[in-house]
Amino acid sequence: MNAPARLALLAAALCPHMLFAQPKPQPAKFPDPAPITSPTPREGPSDVWWNDAVFYEIFVRSFKDSASGPNANDGIGDFDGITEKLDYLNNGKNDGSSLGVTGLWLMPIFPSPSYHGYDVTDYRATNPDYGSIDSFKRLVSECHKRGIRVILDLTLNHCSSKHPWFVEASKPGSPTRDWFVWAKEPPAKQGGAYGGSPWHKLGDEYYYGLFSAGMPDFNCTNPAVTQALHDLSAFWLKDVGVDGFRLDAIRHLIEVDGKQENTPETHAWIKDYRKFIKAANPQCMTVGEVWDSSANASKYVGDELDMVFEFQMAGATLEAINKGRARPLQKAYAEVAGAYPLNQYGTFLTNHDQNRVMTELAGDRRKLRLAASLLLTGPGVPFIYYGEEIGMEGAKPDENLRRPMQWTDDEYAGFSAHAPWEAVDENHSTHNVRSEEQCQSSLLKTYQKLIRLRMQHPALRRGSMSLVKGSDPGLYSFLRTHTSGSGELEAMLVVVNLTGKTVRNPALSLPASPLRGRFVSKEILFGDPTNPLAADDQGGFSGYQPADAIQPFDVLVLNLEHQ
Repeated sequence: MNAPARLALLAAALCPHMLFAQPKPQPAKFPDPAPITSPTPREGPSDVWWNDAVFYEIFVRSFKDSASGPNANDGIGDFDGITEKLDYLNNGKNDGSSLGVTGLWLMPIFPSPSYHGYDVTDYRATNPDYGSIDSFKRLVSECHKRGIRVILDLTLNHCSSKHPWFVEASKPGSPTRDWFVWAKEPPAKQGGAYGGSPWHKLGDEYYYGLFSAGMPDFNCTNPAVTQALHDLSAFWLKDVGVDGFRLDAIRHLIEVDGKQENTPETHAWIKDYRKFIKAANPQCMTVGEVWDSSANASKYVGDELDMVFEFQMAGATLEAINKGRARPLQKAYAEVAGAYPLNQYGTFLTNHDQNRVMTELAGDRRKLRLAASLLLTGPGVPFIYYGEEIGMEGAKPDENLRRPMQWTDDEYAGFSAHAPWEAVDENHSTHNVRSEEQCQSSLLKTYQKLIRLRMQHPALRRGSMSLVKGSDPGLYSFLRTHTSGSGELEAMLVVVNLTGKTVRNPALSLPASPLRGRFVSKEILFGDPTNPLAADDQGGFSGYQPADAIQPFDVLVLNLEHQ
């Protein structure tokens, strides 16, 4: 057995979950065409708190069942359980000993007849499975003490068919009947979100529910409905103290003449909503679920929403890693940069509606390390789905994507002392927080290091980005730069080998940038020692060789300092 093989087996023995298959290198069949350059994005807001945030998405039911209190040890996650684990999320030390996130997105916390909560029965209460509104307020208060902002998942498109508003509206002759959308006969050839018809018969009429019969759509053209949605939003902002909302299915608010998404009326409604909530709390942040192309999604950003999730960029990231080619990611970023104000979009790998990223990457932790590096050094505002940082897996159906968090290798994964609402994944014996905290080369430690790195460097949080051309189609490289108020330039060069092969004598080129003169790596944050970089009068460089070789699936993050 050769020395590298012996070292690999030794590392696996010390840290078992790091043992993974070694795929055979896949050589590129065709050279890439001309390099793709990124346009200069239009200016974005400079004084907003979310530009400095790293968010963590939590499905409350699955994060942590509290160990004490009224909801303790019933197999269901709750607010007190999250409070118990806040030191894991951010202990306030900023030293890499906690994950270090500074924002929480909580999936729906309202009363609901379904496990997921997207069909709400009371917008001013909390799900009793999760705890009282007082326990939620304590959670928000404890988060704020640690510098963690809290945003809520809010469904303004529809409610539950069991909501009192719909129950009342469904009565014949009800004065609130037009709070929802009704028809004597459903329009022909209009499909629902998951197939079938979005029109559901009740009595002598049909009501419109794009997602299901259990989720009737609001009639947002009705001023009374708009006022009710405004009022409930103000309640959570002003009376409870949350910091903003993730707005579910927001592109579907108002359907016109059979068009079910992105209508001018929807855009106009959101503009009015923004004015209202910014008056209620000027620091409120809204991020919209607009599952669409970058061109369509970006139209919501500016005078409507603060951000939307960038689904196109997320898909391109996984495609680039799985194919070992930079071009999908280069093309996606070039479109994103031209569409949005600087950094005003939410980036992510996968979320609660998609197969987990570890599953999409076939269980290869090296690839997930690459994905995490791209997410947390790249532009935009990053969102991490709970458990992603320890390599939790899961494929459809949705319940498998939302299993209990894996804290330990104990019977119920440290989630609860009771059998949980959904069985824990079998791999919790190796993929869990406790074991990864004890292994310096673990995926969790990588996430901790990357988040701390992002928090330490404004260029990674707020900086502009330029795509850098690599000599190999499997090299993805970019330059992040930020100029402080005092005029000091910070520059970070990121080089990623997306392939399972060593890239020897890598060469990087960039026609122009804010760099001028000769730079050395002040700090080598990942990877091996590098060579100096010389930029011309336009800030460009050609044939720059950062290292003699970049190893398979390796990442270089270089903090450049002017000499």
